[in-house]
Amino acid sequence: MKIGIMGTGVVGETIATKLAASGHDVKMGARSATNEKAAAWVAKAGSRASQGTFAEAARHGELVFLCAKGEVAVEVARSAGQESLRGKILVDVSNPLDFSKGMPPTVFTKGDDSLAEQLQRELPETKVVKALNTVNAEVMVDPARLGSDHDMFVSGNDAAAKATVSNFLREQFGWKSVIDLGDVTTARGTEHYLPLWLRLMFALKTADFNLKIVKK
Repeated sequence: MKIGIMGTGVVGETIATKLAASGHDVKMGARSATNEKAAAWVAKAGSRASQGTFAEAARHGELVFLCAKGEVAVEVARSAGQESLRGKILVDVSNPLDFSKGMPPTVFTKGDDSLAEQLQRELPETKVVKALNTVNAEVMVDPARLGSDHDMFVSGNDAAAKATVSNFLREQFGWKSVIDLGDVTTARGTEHYLPLWLRLMFALKTADFNLKIVKK
């Protein structure tokens, strides 16, 4: 499958590396087609790896991952362009974290909005699916490092797109349990979980953890 990755940070590189190693044709996008971090990734990721602009990565991908920092996520989507993403599934992995006052960061979206909703408004003909934003990059692509008994969440307006992403997470990354929370507004919940996630990270002294939903 052709995969587009928008973002050159730890999350984007981790997902891109996993998928290229699994045999997918992966293009990493940045503001510049000659971005140094993307070039360094291509040099070590093998023949299935390439780089380009955000728009080029979006056009390339049958499935596209948005892995940019939350503060620039909408700008990145705008740079990629509606035409490049029309009709496609965009997996939104971003979080609305504000580091302007230091650590721990705060969440810059209000309770009645989310980055996923902002992206869906920016890209009305794209199927935005929020996923993977509740764990660290290593757990995203290798949930087995924590065992098999923990959960991932998806949010989005298009049921078929969510099913596609859920199956992709199961087949490519090994997620055993993927919970469909509902429409794109439910991404408010997973995005606003991040303040608790950060405090758990400090308390547990590790980022290798996740949630398991237990019900009667």
